[in-house]
Amino acid sequence: MVLSDHIASLIEKMLEEGGGSAEVRRNDLAQKIGCVPSQISYVITSRFTPERGYVIDSRRGGGGYIRIVRVQMSKSEYLMHFFQAVGKTVTEAEAAAYLRNLWEHGVMTEREAKLTMQTLTAAALDECPPEKRDALRADILRHALMFYMMQN
Repeated sequence: MVLSDHIASLIEKMLEEGGGSAEVRRNDLAQKIGCVPSQISYVITSRFTPERGYVIDSRRGGGGYIRIVRVQMSKSEYLMHFFQAVGKTVTEAEAAAYLRNLWEHGVMTEREAKLTMQTLTAAALDECPPEKRDALRADILRHALMFYMMQN
């Protein structure tokens, strides 16, 4: 198992044991695993993101921690959460992660997620200048989320 996967699975286990919430002390977890604290930070920032349904809070300093909370919401709350989480720009990979999360949580069907994703691909946005695609993708995604909110 790759170290990142091992760290992620330990954090997932902590979330399960904590009922969807966990406080991670980077140094303690790094020492337990035998890695550097920055590897813990990397896993948290890359795998426990808003588009994957997590909220992160942290406190710095000697007694500091990183609190990870798995968001448990109704369908309309999920849609609003993701609507607000979409920034001014969204990459194709980020859009796919948002939609995959919505599908996995039963907010939209697999077909709806795939259809929406097709409207956000580089091929679909080919006529748009490359430097503006991520902004256009974010606008389209927000409009799609708004449509799904009106349907629920």
